[in-house]
Amino acid sequence: MAPLNVCMVGTGEYTTGFVGGGMSGSDKKVGVVGLSLFDLRKRGKVGKLSMVGTSGNKFPAIRQHLYTNITEAYNGLDTSFDSFPGNEERDPEAYKKAIDALSPGDAITIFTPDPTHYPIALYAIERKIHVMITKPAVKTLKEHQHLLEESRKHNVFVYIEHHKRFDPAYGDARNRALKGSLGEFNYFYSYMSQPKSQLETFKAWAGKDSDISYYLNSHHIDVNESMVPDWRPTKVTGSASTGIATDLGCVKETEDTISLLVDWEKKDGSGRRATGVYTASWTAPQKAGVHSNQYFHYMGSKGEVRVNQAKRGYDVTEDESGLTWYNPFYMKYAPDEEGNFAGQGGYGYISFEKFVDGCQALKEGRATIDDLDKRGLPTLKNTIATGAILEAGRISLNEGRQVHVVEKDGEWSLR
Repeated sequence: MAPLNVCMVGTGEYTTGFVGGGMSGSDKKVGVVGLSLFDLRKRGKVGKLSMVGTSGNKFPAIRQHLYTNITEAYNGLDTSFDSFPGNEERDPEAYKKAIDALSPGDAITIFTPDPTHYPIALYAIERKIHVMITKPAVKTLKEHQHLLEESRKHNVFVYIEHHKRFDPAYGDARNRALKGSLGEFNYFYSYMSQPKSQLETFKAWAGKDSDISYYLNSHHIDVNESMVPDWRPTKVTGSASTGIATDLGCVKETEDTISLLVDWEKKDGSGRRATGVYTASWTAPQKAGVHSNQYFHYMGSKGEVRVNQAKRGYDVTEDESGLTWYNPFYMKYAPDEEGNFAGQGGYGYISFEKFVDGCQALKEGRATIDDLDKRGLPTLKNTIATGAILEAGRISLNEGRQVHVVEKDGEWSLR
C-alpha cells in the first residue's frame, strides 16, 4: 500500500525550530515534527508532505532554515513540502484547504495553540483523516468526548503526542506498575519545568489561551494515567503562584507555577484511594543547565520508583554556555558516522513512528481502532482521565474550589 501522506498543521518551534524570524533558542533548534517526518519519508513510511500556517510569507524563510540546518546537515535529507496559504497570503483557516487537499486515510499533525486543536481535529476527522494532536488533546472534557465519538463514527485514528510514554526509563517504570510488582497504586508526585525564556516564546498565548498545567503537567498526568488503568480520578484541587510571568510582560492571568492535587480511586469498588500531585512551572532559572527538569516518584503498596530525567548522566561544559545537561534520548541531532540523521531511536521520533505505523495498520486492515487502544498508545480513549484532570484543575484555579470528576458507564463529567 502507498505510504501515508501527512500535512503538518503549525509551523512553529516544535514543527520546524523556526521562531520569531530565526532558529529557536531552545533545545529544538531544527524542530521535531518536520525532521521526524522528513526522515520517515526517506525510509518509505511517509509519502507527500505539506505544511500549513496562518501567514504564507514565513515559508521562504522556513524553507531556507530547513535546507541550511537539515538538508545540508544530513547528507541532503529532502525537506521539500507543499505549503498553505500562498507566500503572499494570510488565512487563519488555511488548514481547511490543506486538509481538503488530502484523501481519506491520509493524516495530519496538529502543533498549534491549545484552543485551535478541537476545530482543526474535528474538520479532519469528519473527512476521514487520521490525526495526531500535541498534548493536551483539547481544553475541555466535552470536546475530548466529542472527538472520541466522531473518531469512532468515521473510523479515524486520533493519537495524542504524549512522547514521555516512550521515554525508556518512564516506559520501564510504567511496565513495572502494570505488571503489579509495585503493588497497588498509593502515591504519585511529579515536577516539570522550563526556563523563563519560554515565556518569551509563548507570550502570544501564555495566560490568554492556555496555562503551564495544560502545557507541562499534561506529560506526567498522562504517565500516571497510563500506569494505573484500573483507577480513575475523583477530585482535583489546583494551586498556583504568580508574579514572575507578569513581571516579564505576560498578561495578569498568567500563573508561574501550577500544582494539582488529585484524589484517585480504584474502579473495582474496593475503596482503595491514592493521591497524585503534579507540579509544572515555566519560570525556572535561565541558567539551570537543563531546558526541562522532569522527574517523578511513584509509590505502590509493594514498592516504589523514582525517575529523574533532568540530567540523564550526560553533561557538557563549554566556555560560552557553561555546564549543560542535554537530552539526546529524546531527539538525537548528532549525525551518524556517514553524516546521516541518526535519531530514529529517540523517544520523540518513536512517538511519530508509532502514529504513522498505526495509521498504516488501520488502512491495511491489520488493526482496528480498538486494537490500537489496547496497545496502550496515547489515543483519545486512553487519555480521557488526563483531559478531565487538566480541565478540572483550570476550573479549580478559576473558581477557588475543589472539582469532582465523575465517570459512569464510560461518560465523564465535572462537578
